[in-house]
Formats: sequence, structure tokens, C-alpha cells
Amino acid sequence: MSTTAAALPWLWIPIVLWAALAQTARNAAQRSLVAQAGTLGATLARFLYGLPFAAAWVLLLHALPGTASPVPHFTLGWAGWLLLGAVSQLAATAFLLAAMKQRSFVVGVAFSKTDALQVALFATLFLRELPGWATLLAIGLATAGVVLLSMPVKGSAAVDWTGGAALWGLASGAGFALSAVGYRGAALALPEASPWMAGAWGVLCAQAVQTLLLGGWLAWRSRESLRAIVSAWRVSTAAGAMGALASIGWFTAFALTTAANVRTLGLAEVVFSYLVSHRFLREKLAPRESLGLALVVAGLLAMFATL
Repeated sequence: MSTTAAALPWLWIPIVLWAALAQTARNAAQRSLVAQAGTLGATLARFLYGLPFAAAWVLLLHALPGTASPVPHFTLGWAGWLLLGAVSQLAATAFLLAAMKQRSFVVGVAFSKTDALQVALFATLFLRELPGWATLLAIGLATAGVVLLSMPVKGSAAVDWTGGAALWGLASGAGFALSAVGYRGAALALPEASPWMAGAWGVLCAQAVQTLLLGGWLAWRSRESLRAIVSAWRVSTAAGAMGALASIGWFTAFALTTAANVRTLGLAEVVFSYLVSHRFLREKLAPRESLGLALVVAGLLAMFATL
């Protein structure tokens, strides 16, 4: 893994940008499922229907000539990191749903976008990957821009910034941050595997765990959500395919560079989402939105300047 990273030190950049693009497409497909299956049902669709694509990627890598190790040597440490990532990602989704049920739900959504900052903190604590000051500045700029974009254009005077929504939002951001650290830790626990192989097995196993956990929960509490994603199998398949492609990119990037680098550059997804949205095409951006996008772009450019 270190050999590939040393030979191609910039490889993670196009991989992250690809993952952000694929995630933008996944979000568009997943959004249409929410009305039918609910947020948790749509989330399960991306895991469940993404499994065949993740498995196909693993099989393809093993079929390619020159594979260094047919199957990586999995350890309990690897399993622990992977479980941390998978479970934290599910918990983050649940916390975000709790935030959105609050009266000032927009605050919760905004605070959930602090995951890049929290990644820097948790990666320092658990992985001893301390970002430099320039990287922290890039993270701060991009995060400020995303938070601005998450706020309502009008009618924000009555927003409660200290209530339950804010706490749930911060918890959601922490969950997403811990998932990134967990996946990075899992990749580091497979030093003999190539980044491609470490990423492929990480996606397959993480999505299998998430499918079992979330699928079991919905089978117990909301079977109508399961029926909805089965009946809407075409959209579910599209969401699963794009979700798997995005996850393959994220996991591979985590095997190549720090979690803070991946999550910060991954905020390019916000820019992509605005570029392809109907709102961007049909309406003039509000001054706050323009400032938010400018801050995100400034953060991304600052990130490039640190490399």
C-alpha cells in the first residue's frame, strides 16, 4: 500500500473527486426513494442494492493479473475499525433524522456538516494523524461555506442555535467523522494489501454489516419500507450502483491518504450538487449562498496549496 502511495502521491485526488461526483448522482437517485420508503429505507437501498456491485469489484480485482495477495490477511483490529466505521455511519444517519424532527431542524443539518472538522480531531486522537495549520485552515473555510449553504435563505430569525437540533446535528457530524476514521483505520490495518484491494474489501464488508443491521431494524419496525424499496427496484438499483461506486472511491482514498484530506476534498460534492441542481440552473444564487460556495471553493483551493 505504501509503495503505490509513494509512486502516485496524487492518485487520491482524482479518486476523491470521482467519489464526490458519484455520490452526487447517488443522492439524486436516493432522494426520489425517500418519499416512498422513508430516509432509512432509502439508506438501506443504497447498501443492499450496492452489495452486488461491491462484490463484482472485489471479484474483478482478484481476477486481474499481478494481484499481490489473493485475499488480505484480516485481523481483529481490522474488523474493529471496520465495525466502528459501519456502525458510526448508521448512527450518524439516525442522529440526523432526530435533528430533522426538531423545530429548528435546519440548525441540526448545518451542524451535521461539521464532520470534516471533527474528522481532524478524531484522526488526531485515534490515528495520530495531526493535520497541519494550513490543512486546518482549509477545513475551516470549507466547513464554514457548507454550514452557510445549509442555512435557510429566508426566515432564519427564529432559528434556535442552542436547542436539541444543534446537539443532534453535532452528534450526526461526530458519527460521520468517526466512520471516516474507522474506515481509514481499517485500511491501515491491511498494510500488505494494495489500496484497491483494501478499499474493495472494506466496501463489501461494511455494506454487508450495514445491510444486516439496518435491514434487521426495518424488518422489525418498518416492513413497509422494505416493501417500498423492493417495488421501486429500478431506482433502488441506480442508487445502489452509484452508492457502491462512490464508496469504492472513498474507501480507496482512505487507503491512500489521511481521513482529513479525504473528507475535506470530498466537500467538492457540495459544489457539484449546486452545479447540477435545478435551483442553480433556474434561480439566481442568494448572496449568502454565493458566499458559502466561495468559501467552499476557497477551502478546496487551500487544500490543494497544502499538498
